[in-house]
Amino acid sequence: MQRNLHSMSQTNYDLIVVGGGISGASIAWDASLRGLKVALLEKDDFAHATTAGSSKLIHGGLRYLVNGEISLVRESLRERRIWEQNAPHMVDPLPFILPTYGHGLKGGLVLAVGLTMYDWLAFDRNRLDDPDKKIPAYKSISREEALKLMPSLRPEGLTGAKIYYDCQMFAPERLCLEFILGAVEKGADAANYAKVDGFVKSDDGKTIKGVTVKDTLNGTTHEIKGKLTVNAAGPWADIMLGLSENGKPSRRLIRSKGIHLITRALSDKHALAVQSKIGGHFFVIPWRDKTILGTTDTVFDGAPDEVGVSEQDIKDFLVVVNDGLPGLNLTRDDVEHFYVGIRPLVDTTPQDDEDDADSYNASRAAEIIDHAELNGIQGFLSAMGGKWTTSRHLAEQVVNMVTTKLNLRHAPATQDVPLYGGATGRFKPFVDQAKKAHADLNPEIVENLTRYHGSRYEAVLATARERQGEEADLLKPLSTTTADLGVQIVHAVRHEMACTLSDAVMRRTGLGTTGHPGKEAVEAAAALMARELGWDDATRTSQIAELEQGFLTLDARK
Repeated sequence: MQRNLHSMSQTNYDLIVVGGGISGASIAWDASLRGLKVALLEKDDFAHATTAGSSKLIHGGLRYLVNGEISLVRESLRERRIWEQNAPHMVDPLPFILPTYGHGLKGGLVLAVGLTMYDWLAFDRNRLDDPDKKIPAYKSISREEALKLMPSLRPEGLTGAKIYYDCQMFAPERLCLEFILGAVEKGADAANYAKVDGFVKSDDGKTIKGVTVKDTLNGTTHEIKGKLTVNAAGPWADIMLGLSENGKPSRRLIRSKGIHLITRALSDKHALAVQSKIGGHFFVIPWRDKTILGTTDTVFDGAPDEVGVSEQDIKDFLVVVNDGLPGLNLTRDDVEHFYVGIRPLVDTTPQDDEDDADSYNASRAAEIIDHAELNGIQGFLSAMGGKWTTSRHLAEQVVNMVTTKLNLRHAPATQDVPLYGGATGRFKPFVDQAKKAHADLNPEIVENLTRYHGSRYEAVLATARERQGEEADLLKPLSTTTADLGVQIVHAVRHEMACTLSDAVMRRTGLGTTGHPGKEAVEAAAALMARELGWDDATRTSQIAELEQGFLTLDARK
């Protein structure tokens, strides 16, 4: 996968996709599978924002049942199964504990009814090739069993718990990238650090014929032409609308800020759903030998590029966590890492009620807008809102609309096609076989490779043999505390469009996603990228400094 905006400016596309998060990546993948010539443009790095800032869950949305969004729950549960089937290296079942307190409307009976419906709506959940991915029906456990599994639960009033299942992503940034890698393999062109800052319009201004793009790495500008353009810019989608609609976007987004904290492991294999009296519900999620605490849900009124985590954010959320789970008694010192994301929620309130925006209760359903019907702008669609779990289906609906407009009759295909690294078959036996085939490598290293690259992991190892004399050094871990290899950094540069140190450390590998990987690993990764990209000492130092900023709160960056 090579970045070439000049070449893209010389190509006529069927479809231009603006936005390289999971929505845009899914659209590019679907359209490419149907034979369309696709251009994907992202203003920063792929998956750098909302896509990376999730709770790592692929879930049906049990809470949506309370809001009466039955169709959204059914859609999400169907998509959950498809994720397990098509990305077995990235998506796994995860058991959740739901504690019950009191009786009547607050007790286990009401919850049992909801979970029974949840299971019923997931009637096809085990139509899978891999028996290890199958999801059991919910079950009830006693008060004693609940406290044994999760000793930090508030014991007062605890009557028992329910255990149900959803799914978890190993690395959402990597999963998103696989859609893009797959699309490029099928003929798409993609570019990160390609900021769309305007539209190419017909003389009468009523038809969009392409986009103007600034290459933020070298400052050059380009025009890229296409029959149709899709706005899939996530939290920036209404800003893109403003560029096309003379500064007055026809749809407004509610931007919901969600922070997550990463701590030492606080539980074994079970996640926990907790209701705090002072801050609503949150999850305690085991992930890669750590625990994710999240998420918050507050309206963010600032520019999406300015979002971050403050010390006050962390302090406030710890108060909520300790209220819900007083047994943890967590302090700031327990927080090893943190991150933030913005949920782009379509605002359905009247424009004169903007002060009443509510992110918590706003629907997670997506909206697909045909601007020809909305405001007479031809050649332009927008995909707004939605959630990680339903992104594939959203893309299918968008591309259905695209093919109709282009008078094509290509049937959807993504429901049954493995992702770029997803052709592993049963994943556990696949990993076992990989460990046997590469007995010279530490088993943890092999497992990490198969997790991140799935069925394509051998191609990563082959990168170490591309240039004579490199193999031995590139097959060494980047530090004594990580399973990430030097070859993964080099592969990210040569074949996955990693342009900055942060791209490689935070999104092509998992080196920095659980917290700071240590000076040794950072400097080793920077040295490899400097060699590949020709950085001088000043550039390498600035790249390290930029990466370090991502591990700091807003307060510390000042």
